[in-house]
Amino acid sequence: MKVTFKLFATLTDYLPPERKYNAVELEVAPQTRLGELIGRFNLPEKLVHLVLINGVYVEPAQRGERSLADGDVIAIWPPVAGG
Repeated sequence: MKVTFKLFATLTDYLPPERKYNAVELEVAPQTRLGELIGRFNLPEKLVHLVLINGVYVEPAQRGERSLADGDVIAIWPPVAGG
């Protein structure tokens, strides 16, 4: 099944060089979990702050167990400071 994996701000450095902008389309096995996908890209846990699947926020406690479905769009932002 296919999913789209988007990283924002400094996290884009963790995407492969052949990426298109800040996203990659991936082929993943059925029942792949969000935590497995995050681990596949070696994203530091402290930088995985805001996580959305299809625009819906995923709580940190749910990220390890949340299964992905065909066509899901995963978007991840690091912590952001501003003023």
